[in-house]
Amino acid sequence: MEHDLSPATLAELRRPRPYPAVSVLTPTHRRDPLNTQDAVRLRNAVAEAKKRLEADPAVTRDRRADVSHHLDRALTEVDLAHSADGLVIFAAPGEHQVWSLARSVPERVVLSDTFLTRNLVSAHTAERPFWVLSVSADRATLWSGGADRVAEERAGGFPLIREERNFDPERQERVGDQPSNFRDEDTRRFLREADAAMGALLRRHPRPLYVTGEPAALSLLCEAGGATRDAVHVPHGGLAHGTHEAVWQAVRPVLEDEARKSAEDVARSLESARGRKEFAAGVDELWQSAREGRVRLLAVEENYRIAVRDAGDHLIVAEDGDLHAREDIVDEIVEQCLETGAEVRFVPDGALADADGMAAVLRY
Repeated sequence: MEHDLSPATLAELRRPRPYPAVSVLTPTHRRDPLNTQDAVRLRNAVAEAKKRLEADPAVTRDRRADVSHHLDRALTEVDLAHSADGLVIFAAPGEHQVWSLARSVPERVVLSDTFLTRNLVSAHTAERPFWVLSVSADRATLWSGGADRVAEERAGGFPLIREERNFDPERQERVGDQPSNFRDEDTRRFLREADAAMGALLRRHPRPLYVTGEPAALSLLCEAGGATRDAVHVPHGGLAHGTHEAVWQAVRPVLEDEARKSAEDVARSLESARGRKEFAAGVDELWQSAREGRVRLLAVEENYRIAVRDAGDHLIVAEDGDLHAREDIVDEIVEQCLETGAEVRFVPDGALADADGMAAVLRY
Protein backbone atom coordinates (compact mmCIF):
# COMPACT_ATOMS: atom_id res chain seq x y z
CA MET A 1 0.00 0.00 0.00
CA GLU A 2 1.12 3.55 -0.72
CA HIS A 3 1.85 6.04 2.08
CA ASP A 4 4.05 8.89 0.87
CA LEU A 5 2.30 11.63 -1.10
CA SER A 6 5.23 13.56 -2.53
CA PRO A 7 4.62 16.51 -4.90
CA ALA A 8 5.75 14.35 -7.82
CA THR A 9 3.39 11.53 -6.79
CA LEU A 10 0.47 13.92 -6.43
CA ALA A 11 1.13 15.43 -9.86
CA GLU A 12 1.17 11.92 -11.35
CA LEU A 13 -2.10 11.01 -9.63
CA ARG A 14 -3.80 14.15 -10.89
CA ARG A 15 -2.96 13.71 -14.57
CA PRO A 16 -5.90 12.75 -16.81
CA ARG A 17 -6.46 9.04 -17.45
CA PRO A 18 -8.25 7.17 -20.21
CA TYR A 19 -11.84 6.84 -19.07
CA PRO A 20 -12.75 5.28 -16.69
CA ALA A 21 -10.46 6.25 -13.81
CA VAL A 22 -12.13 4.63 -10.80
CA SER A 23 -11.76 5.91 -7.22
CA VAL A 24 -13.09 3.71 -4.42
CA LEU A 25 -13.12 5.26 -0.95
CA THR A 26 -14.13 3.53 2.26
CA PRO A 27 -13.62 4.25 5.97
CA THR A 28 -11.60 1.70 7.95
CA HIS A 29 -10.98 1.18 11.63
CA ARG A 30 -7.87 0.44 13.68
CA ARG A 31 -9.51 -1.66 16.42
CA ASP A 32 -12.23 -4.15 17.23
CA PRO A 33 -15.17 -4.32 17.04
CA LEU A 34 -15.59 -1.74 14.26
CA ASN A 35 -12.84 -3.18 12.05
CA THR A 36 -14.59 -6.54 11.78
CA GLN A 37 -16.89 -5.06 9.13
CA ASP A 38 -14.14 -3.38 7.10
CA ALA A 39 -13.56 -6.34 4.78
CA VAL A 40 -17.27 -6.62 3.96
CA ARG A 41 -17.55 -2.87 3.42
CA LEU A 42 -14.55 -2.88 1.10
CA ARG A 43 -15.77 -5.84 -0.98
CA ASN A 44 -19.17 -4.16 -1.34
CA ALA A 45 -17.55 -0.92 -2.50
CA VAL A 46 -15.48 -2.73 -5.14
CA ALA A 47 -18.58 -4.66 -6.24
CA GLU A 48 -20.40 -1.34 -6.62
CA ALA A 49 -17.54 -0.03 -8.77
CA LYS A 50 -17.77 -3.06 -11.05
CA LYS A 51 -21.54 -2.62 -11.26
CA ARG A 52 -21.04 0.99 -12.37
CA LEU A 53 -18.53 -0.14 -14.99
CA GLU A 54 -21.00 -2.71 -16.31
CA ALA A 55 -23.80 -0.16 -16.55
CA ASP A 56 -21.78 2.63 -18.19
CA PRO A 57 -22.21 2.59 -21.99
CA ALA A 58 -19.08 4.73 -22.38
CA VAL A 59 -16.91 1.87 -21.07
CA THR A 60 -15.88 -0.68 -23.70
CA ARG A 61 -15.82 -4.37 -22.85
CA ASP A 62 -12.02 -4.53 -23.00
CA ARG A 63 -11.59 -1.55 -20.70
CA ARG A 64 -14.21 -2.87 -18.30
CA ALA A 65 -12.30 -6.15 -18.06
CA ASP A 66 -8.98 -4.32 -17.65
CA VAL A 67 -10.15 -2.02 -14.86
CA SER A 68 -12.05 -4.82 -13.10
CA HIS A 69 -8.86 -6.89 -13.15
CA HIS A 70 -6.95 -4.05 -11.50
CA LEU A 71 -9.67 -3.61 -8.88
CA ASP A 72 -9.30 -7.29 -8.01
CA ARG A 73 -5.52 -6.97 -7.80
CA ALA A 74 -5.87 -3.94 -5.54
CA LEU A 75 -8.12 -5.93 -3.21
CA THR A 76 -5.41 -8.57 -2.77
CA GLU A 77 -2.92 -5.86 -1.74
CA VAL A 78 -5.10 -4.39 1.03
CA ASP A 79 -3.82 -5.21 4.51
CA LEU A 80 -6.76 -4.59 6.82
CA ALA A 81 -4.84 -6.07 9.75
CA HIS A 82 -2.78 -2.87 9.75
CA SER A 83 -5.45 -0.45 8.53
CA ALA A 84 -5.65 3.17 9.60
CA ASP A 85 -8.75 5.40 9.29
CA GLY A 86 -9.46 5.41 5.58
CA LEU A 87 -8.70 3.45 2.43
CA VAL A 88 -8.56 4.62 -1.18
CA ILE A 89 -8.25 2.40 -4.25
CA PHE A 90 -7.44 3.91 -7.64
CA ALA A 91 -7.87 1.80 -10.77
CA ALA A 92 -7.67 2.75 -14.44
CA PRO A 93 -6.71 0.97 -17.66
CA GLY A 94 -3.32 -0.62 -17.02
CA GLU A 95 -2.84 0.50 -13.40
CA HIS A 96 -4.01 0.50 -9.80
CA GLN A 97 -2.92 1.87 -6.42
CA VAL A 98 -3.97 1.39 -2.80
CA TRP A 99 -3.63 4.17 -0.23
CA SER A 100 -4.07 3.82 3.53
CA LEU A 101 -4.95 7.13 5.20
CA ALA A 102 -4.73 8.33 8.79
CA ARG A 103 -7.97 10.28 8.28
CA SER A 104 -11.49 9.03 7.69
CA VAL A 105 -13.02 9.23 4.22
CA PRO A 106 -16.63 9.06 3.04
CA GLU A 107 -17.82 5.87 1.38
CA ARG A 108 -17.77 6.72 -2.33
CA VAL A 109 -17.28 5.25 -5.79
CA VAL A 110 -16.38 7.74 -8.53
CA LEU A 111 -15.86 7.14 -12.26
CA SER A 112 -14.12 9.99 -14.06
CA ASP A 113 -11.12 10.80 -16.23
CA THR A 114 -9.03 11.70 -13.14
CA PHE A 115 -8.60 10.13 -9.72
CA LEU A 116 -10.28 11.71 -6.69
CA THR A 117 -7.26 13.03 -4.75
CA ARG A 118 -8.68 15.57 -2.31
CA ASN A 119 -9.00 13.06 0.55
CA LEU A 120 -5.36 12.04 0.10
CA VAL A 121 -4.24 15.65 0.15
CA SER A 122 -6.23 16.45 3.28
CA ALA A 123 -5.02 13.32 5.08
CA HIS A 124 -1.40 13.99 4.11
CA THR A 125 -1.62 17.60 5.32
CA ALA A 126 -3.27 16.60 8.60
CA GLU A 127 -0.70 13.85 9.15
CA ARG A 128 2.15 16.40 9.09
CA PRO A 129 4.73 13.82 7.91
CA PHE A 130 8.37 14.31 8.85
CA TRP A 131 11.73 12.58 8.61
CA VAL A 132 14.01 11.55 11.45
CA LEU A 133 17.65 10.83 10.68
CA SER A 134 19.49 9.02 13.49
CA VAL A 135 23.27 9.05 13.17
CA SER A 136 26.16 7.34 14.93
CA ALA A 137 29.77 6.86 13.91
CA ASP A 138 28.95 3.71 11.96
CA ARG A 139 25.28 3.90 10.97
CA ALA A 140 22.68 6.38 9.73
CA THR A 141 19.07 5.23 10.00
CA LEU A 142 16.08 6.96 8.40
CA TRP A 143 12.66 7.04 10.06
CA SER A 144 9.37 8.17 8.56
CA GLY A 145 7.13 9.96 11.06
CA GLY A 146 3.48 10.95 11.25
CA ALA A 147 0.97 12.16 13.80
CA ASP A 148 1.59 9.46 16.40
CA ARG A 149 4.41 7.18 15.31
CA VAL A 150 7.66 6.64 13.44
CA ALA A 151 8.75 3.66 11.38
CA GLU A 152 12.06 2.80 9.75
CA GLU A 153 12.14 3.84 6.11
CA ARG A 154 14.42 2.03 3.68
CA ALA A 155 14.74 4.64 0.97
CA GLY A 156 17.40 6.90 -0.49
CA GLY A 157 20.12 4.36 0.30
CA PHE A 158 19.27 4.23 4.01
CA PRO A 159 20.26 2.72 6.30
CA LEU A 160 23.83 3.76 5.59
CA ILE A 161 26.41 1.50 7.23
CA ARG A 162 29.99 2.60 7.48
CA GLU A 163 32.55 0.47 5.72
CA GLU A 164 35.93 0.37 7.44
CA ARG A 165 38.50 1.47 4.85
CA ASN A 166 41.49 0.47 6.99
CA PHE A 167 40.52 -2.41 9.20
CA ASP A 168 41.81 -1.98 12.75
CA PRO A 169 40.40 -4.34 15.41
CA GLU A 170 40.91 -1.82 18.18
CA ARG A 171 39.20 0.94 16.21
CA GLN A 172 36.39 -1.46 15.24
CA GLU A 173 35.61 -1.94 18.93
CA ARG A 174 35.39 1.82 19.42
CA VAL A 175 32.89 2.51 16.62
CA GLY A 176 29.57 3.72 17.95
CA ASP A 177 28.66 6.87 19.82
CA GLN A 178 31.84 7.54 21.81
CA PRO A 179 32.84 11.23 21.40
CA SER A 180 36.38 10.29 20.36
CA ASN A 181 35.02 8.51 17.28
CA PHE A 182 33.75 11.75 15.81
CA ARG A 183 37.27 13.17 15.53
CA ASP A 184 38.15 10.38 13.11
CA GLU A 185 38.38 11.46 9.46
CA ASP A 186 36.60 8.32 8.23
CA THR A 187 33.72 9.14 10.56
CA ARG A 188 33.58 12.71 9.27
CA ARG A 189 33.48 11.38 5.72
CA PHE A 190 30.70 8.94 6.64
CA LEU A 191 28.57 11.69 8.17
CA ARG A 192 29.09 13.89 5.10
CA GLU A 193 27.84 10.99 2.97
CA ALA A 194 24.78 10.68 5.21
CA ASP A 195 24.15 14.41 4.89
CA ALA A 196 24.39 14.24 1.09
CA ALA A 197 22.05 11.24 0.90
CA MET A 198 19.54 13.04 3.12
CA GLY A 199 19.71 16.13 0.94
CA ALA A 200 18.98 14.09 -2.17
CA LEU A 201 15.99 12.44 -0.48
CA LEU A 202 14.60 15.79 0.71
CA ARG A 203 14.69 17.14 -2.83
CA ARG A 204 12.46 14.28 -3.95
CA HIS A 205 10.34 14.02 -0.81
CA PRO A 206 10.42 17.33 1.09
CA ARG A 207 9.39 17.13 4.77
CA PRO A 208 10.51 18.69 8.05
CA LEU A 209 13.67 16.94 9.25
CA TYR A 210 14.77 16.01 12.77
CA VAL A 211 18.26 14.63 13.41
CA THR A 212 19.20 12.60 16.49
CA GLY A 213 22.69 11.75 17.61
CA GLU A 214 25.43 12.53 20.09
CA PRO A 215 26.25 16.27 20.33
CA ALA A 216 29.62 15.61 18.68
CA ALA A 217 27.90 14.01 15.68
CA LEU A 218 25.39 16.85 15.39
CA SER A 219 28.21 19.36 15.50
CA LEU A 220 29.96 17.62 12.62
CA LEU A 221 26.76 17.68 10.57
CA CYS A 222 26.51 21.42 11.17
CA GLU A 223 30.05 21.78 9.86
CA ALA A 224 29.11 19.80 6.74
CA GLY A 225 26.75 22.63 5.87
CA GLY A 226 24.25 20.51 3.99
CA ALA A 227 20.63 19.50 4.43
CA THR A 228 21.03 18.40 8.05
CA ARG A 229 22.51 21.69 9.26
CA ASP A 230 19.16 23.49 9.25
CA ALA A 231 17.19 20.53 10.64
CA VAL A 232 15.90 20.35 14.20
CA HIS A 233 18.67 18.66 16.18
CA VAL A 234 17.73 16.33 19.05
CA PRO A 235 20.79 15.43 21.16
CA HIS A 236 20.12 11.76 21.84
CA GLY A 237 22.61 9.01 21.01
CA GLY A 238 22.04 5.33 20.35
CA LEU A 239 18.99 5.69 18.10
CA ALA A 240 20.73 4.76 14.85
CA HIS A 241 20.72 1.23 16.30
CA GLY A 242 17.49 1.77 18.25
CA THR A 243 13.83 0.86 17.94
CA HIS A 244 11.02 2.91 16.43
CA GLU A 245 9.51 3.32 19.91
CA ALA A 246 12.77 4.72 21.30
CA VAL A 247 12.98 7.20 18.42
CA TRP A 248 9.35 8.24 18.91
CA GLN A 249 9.89 8.87 22.62
CA ALA A 250 12.95 10.99 21.82
CA VAL A 251 11.28 13.25 19.26
CA ARG A 252 7.78 13.34 20.74
CA PRO A 253 8.45 16.16 23.26
CA VAL A 254 9.94 18.28 20.47
CA LEU A 255 6.92 17.65 18.22
CA GLU A 256 4.46 18.45 21.01
CA ASP A 257 6.24 21.70 21.79
CA GLU A 258 6.20 22.69 18.11
CA ALA A 259 2.49 21.78 17.83
CA ARG A 260 1.66 23.93 20.87
CA LYS A 261 3.57 26.91 19.47
CA SER A 262 1.94 26.40 16.06
CA ALA A 263 -1.58 26.41 17.57
CA GLU A 264 -0.78 29.59 19.50
CA ASP A 265 0.55 31.21 16.33
CA VAL A 266 -2.61 30.27 14.43
CA ALA A 267 -4.81 31.69 17.20
CA ARG A 268 -2.92 35.00 17.09
CA SER A 269 -3.21 35.17 13.30
CA LEU A 270 -6.96 34.55 13.39
CA GLU A 271 -7.49 37.13 16.14
CA SER A 272 -5.49 39.71 14.23
CA ALA A 273 -7.51 38.95 11.07
CA ARG A 274 -10.74 39.66 12.93
CA GLY A 275 -9.51 43.16 13.70
CA ARG A 276 -8.60 43.75 10.04
CA LYS A 277 -11.90 42.25 8.85
CA GLU A 278 -9.97 39.55 6.98
CA PHE A 279 -11.49 36.69 8.98
CA ALA A 280 -13.83 34.02 7.61
CA ALA A 281 -15.63 31.10 9.27
CA GLY A 282 -18.50 28.78 8.47
CA VAL A 283 -18.36 26.13 5.79
CA ASP A 284 -20.32 28.13 3.20
CA GLU A 285 -18.22 31.29 3.53
CA LEU A 286 -14.99 29.28 3.55
CA TRP A 287 -15.97 27.29 0.47
CA GLN A 288 -16.75 30.50 -1.43
CA SER A 289 -13.50 32.14 -0.30
CA ALA A 290 -11.47 29.03 -1.17
CA ARG A 291 -12.87 28.86 -4.70
CA GLU A 292 -12.10 32.57 -5.20
CA GLY A 293 -8.51 32.07 -4.05
CA ARG A 294 -8.95 34.53 -1.18
CA VAL A 295 -7.71 32.29 1.64
CA ARG A 296 -4.19 32.99 2.92
CA LEU A 297 -4.30 30.73 6.01
CA LEU A 298 -6.82 27.96 6.69
CA ALA A 299 -7.06 26.52 10.20
CA VAL A 300 -8.90 23.21 10.71
CA GLU A 301 -9.45 21.18 13.85
CA GLU A 302 -7.83 17.75 13.42
CA ASN A 303 -11.05 15.71 13.49
CA TYR A 304 -13.50 18.27 12.17
CA ARG A 305 -15.97 16.83 9.65
CA ILE A 306 -19.29 18.15 8.40
CA ALA A 307 -21.71 17.02 5.67
CA VAL A 308 -23.39 19.67 3.52
CA ARG A 309 -25.66 19.86 0.53
CA ASP A 310 -25.63 22.30 -2.35
CA ALA A 311 -28.57 24.71 -2.12
CA GLY A 312 -27.88 26.53 -5.37
CA ASP A 313 -25.61 29.48 -4.65
CA HIS A 314 -24.53 28.34 -1.20
CA LEU A 315 -24.04 25.30 1.04
CA ILE A 316 -26.22 24.25 3.96
CA VAL A 317 -25.66 21.63 6.67
CA ALA A 318 -27.10 18.31 5.49
CA GLU A 319 -29.54 16.31 7.55
CA ASP A 320 -28.73 12.74 8.59
CA GLY A 321 -29.40 10.30 5.78
CA ASP A 322 -29.36 12.94 3.03
CA LEU A 323 -28.40 10.98 -0.09
CA HIS A 324 -27.18 14.16 -1.79
CA ALA A 325 -24.85 15.20 1.04
CA ARG A 326 -21.22 16.08 0.33
CA GLU A 327 -19.48 14.35 3.21
CA ASP A 328 -15.93 15.40 2.35
CA ILE A 329 -16.47 19.15 1.98
CA VAL A 330 -13.70 19.82 4.54
CA ASP A 331 -11.24 17.90 2.35
CA GLU A 332 -12.48 19.79 -0.70
CA ILE A 333 -11.83 23.11 1.01
CA VAL A 334 -8.38 22.00 2.18
CA GLU A 335 -7.32 20.90 -1.29
CA GLN A 336 -8.76 24.02 -2.94
CA CYS A 337 -6.85 26.24 -0.51
CA LEU A 338 -3.61 24.37 -1.15
CA GLU A 339 -4.20 24.66 -4.90
CA THR A 340 -4.32 28.47 -4.58
CA GLY A 341 -1.17 28.69 -2.45
CA ALA A 342 -2.78 29.02 0.98
CA GLU A 343 -1.16 27.69 4.13
CA VAL A 344 -3.21 24.96 5.82
CA ARG A 345 -2.70 24.26 9.53
CA PHE A 346 -4.43 21.54 11.55
CA VAL A 347 -4.94 22.38 15.23
CA PRO A 348 -6.17 20.34 18.23
CA ASP A 349 -9.89 19.66 18.55
CA GLY A 350 -11.64 22.45 20.42
CA ALA A 351 -9.11 25.12 19.47
CA LEU A 352 -11.60 26.67 17.03
CA ALA A 353 -14.78 26.16 19.05
CA ASP A 354 -15.92 29.74 18.48
CA ALA A 355 -15.58 29.22 14.71
CA ASP A 356 -17.30 25.80 14.54
CA GLY A 357 -14.08 23.93 13.82
CA MET A 358 -12.67 25.77 10.81
CA ALA A 359 -11.63 29.37 10.10
CA ALA A 360 -9.43 31.35 7.73
CA VAL A 361 -7.34 34.47 7.33
CA LEU A 362 -8.23 36.07 4.00
CA ARG A 363 -5.92 37.76 1.53
CA TYR A 364 -8.45 40.54 0.95
